[in-house]
Amino acid sequence: MGRPRQSPDPALLFCGALFSDPGAYLKARGGLVKNFGPVFMETESYKWHSSYYEEELGSPVLRSFIFFEDLISPEDIADIKLLTNGMEEELAENGRRTVNLDPGYIALSKIVLASTKEYGHRIYLKKGVYAEVTMLYSRSANDFRPHEYTYRDFSDGKNREAFLAARDFLKTKTLSLKDFEKSPE
Repeated sequence: MGRPRQSPDPALLFCGALFSDPGAYLKARGGLVKNFGPVFMETESYKWHSSYYEEELGSPVLRSFIFFEDLISPEDIADIKLLTNGMEEELAENGRRTVNLDPGYIALSKIVLASTKEYGHRIYLKKGVYAEVTMLYSRSANDFRPHEYTYRDFSDGKNREAFLAARDFLKTKTLSLKDFEKSPE
């Protein structure tokens, strides 16, 4: 029989952002840093592949990912999603979002996204928030692998290097935490 662990391994928090107004993005980024700590890495903004959010966010829609230095417990992702939804509402203008914030986390074995949308591949967490494993890490390939419902901006490889670098950062940081815990006081 397996025994439950007292707490999950720490994970690296990231947040994907969609926006058309760089000023709105910078305000959202400031709020994210205030709530989640220093940024470890940030991707350059690039034109997003879809027109899906243009009516709400404006055009062109840009995509960026922010990776945070401070690790989180994976069980906190639902509360983080609710907080980022609140930030979207605070930054909205005339009832429309100016930025779409999608938090997730990287564990050594996977990339997990939080969502308020139910679908067959998502697991309910709490308070209307779901989680999905969007990519699995393959040791043999030293790469993340998409599956059927993986969003294109994860599966197309454009951000692969950033996510692999973030995983390496997490691995180094968790190994140093384990070394610290083993060291005598």
